[in-house]
Amino acid sequence: MAKGIRREGREMALKLLYSLPDHEGGNLEKVLADFWDQFEFQDDVLGDAEDSVNQSVRPEVRSFAERLVAGVSDNLEQIDLALEEFSTNWALDRMARVDLALLRMAAFELLCCQDVPSNVVMNEAIEVGKRFGTGDTASFINGILDPLARKTRTAAP
Repeated sequence: MAKGIRREGREMALKLLYSLPDHEGGNLEKVLADFWDQFEFQDDVLGDAEDSVNQSVRPEVRSFAERLVAGVSDNLEQIDLALEEFSTNWALDRMARVDLALLRMAAFELLCCQDVPSNVVMNEAIEVGKRFGTGDTASFINGILDPLARKTRTAAP
């Protein structure tokens, strides 16, 4: 069964966000161009790079992924402040990179994308976390996003 545009876009955005710490201070447009030009992913659980696979990303998936990555990049200070408020036992720099990337992406959607219901944002982050994170990722993500969603979204849409 094919994944939806938004799920696939979130998974691609996660891969991009995961790679961003290695490019701090760089031009986001260049990072995006390098990512799309140099990496091809096989359709497996890890999304490992493989030279022999020539799988293109649908334009709408790419556009959605880039929107998420740019949103996180443009709002990183606000996002990290919000996450720090609800991650009382974890400093952001001590979190697993996958978990932090997922949290940032979901926090961006909660804070800046009011058209996406909070339960959808949280469910997507948890499901993507189950695929790419550890066994603890889903509960860790939920534990931080749930109070953030309650604070930022006064009434569920």
